[in-house]
Amino acid sequence: MAKRVLVTGGAGFLGSHLCDHLLRRGIETICLDDLSTGSLDNVRHWLGDPRFTFVRGDVAEAFDAEVDRIYNLACPASPAQYRAAPIRTLRTSVLGALNMLTLARRGRTRILQASTSEVYGDPVQHPQSETYWGNVNPLGERACYDEGKRCAETLFADHRRQYAMPVKIARIFNTYGPRMRAEDGRVVSSFIAQALAGQDITIFGDGSQTRSFCYVDDMIDGLVRLMETPDDVTGPVNLGNPQECSIGDLARMVIALTGSRSRLVRRPLPEDDPRRRRPDITLARELLAWQPTVPLETGLRRTIAAFEAALPAPVAP
Repeated sequence: MAKRVLVTGGAGFLGSHLCDHLLRRGIETICLDDLSTGSLDNVRHWLGDPRFTFVRGDVAEAFDAEVDRIYNLACPASPAQYRAAPIRTLRTSVLGALNMLTLARRGRTRILQASTSEVYGDPVQHPQSETYWGNVNPLGERACYDEGKRCAETLFADHRRQYAMPVKIARIFNTYGPRMRAEDGRVVSSFIAQALAGQDITIFGDGSQTRSFCYVDDMIDGLVRLMETPDDVTGPVNLGNPQECSIGDLARMVIALTGSRSRLVRRPLPEDDPRRRRPDITLARELLAWQPTVPLETGLRRTIAAFEAALPAPVAP
């Protein structure tokens, strides 16, 4: 069992939930985050706990710590974030992976890379299995993220081959839950924020494009299970919910669950936006005995409640 763990991007959405998971199990945790897309509020409840250390730093810069597990989660992960800072996104993916691999190699530390379903691009294989090489535009506006994560996977695979390092690669599909930022541009957070504000809900394209939404608790469970597999299990392993949902259906579900009167408005589909996205999780079931357990409606209710709790208190008349 791990005794001291480094979580890069630990103040972000996924990273902060991972820190919660580790600390609640008594594991000493170092959270490294430059707060460019994460928030100290996500881990503020652990400040002062002797098992928790927060370090404000850039994963693309050299970092040193004595740990026995590294979860490399640091990277802008929403379209709004990586389109606004494409070079920073690519730099974080590639240099961040290289720096963490160097740290892991020095300490013979097990390390997990949080990759993404975006490595499949706009897939022509459906559902997507780990053997599929993808359909990615290397020059498009999403390439900084897609190709950055693909390059990070290559670095992990090469360190495994060249140095026999115990590396793990998780391909994360759309994940949602409390602590998502309302303005981050991800579809679930955008729809909930718009619905609660009574604004029109923006759908890109005709709403028929699909995604598969995994609740954050299920995702964290999958990541930890993959990390604790034997050293000869490298991956990549798809982690996500195989239940496919159209964007239009998701919008209507959010409207119903919030009781909003929001209308659906359509905008042109962004460049290289995937038409279908659903993971084949056969490998995760076989290797990790893992599959999602939280139904979409249940997870949305929890997420909506968290968004409502974060709304400003009404001003007294």
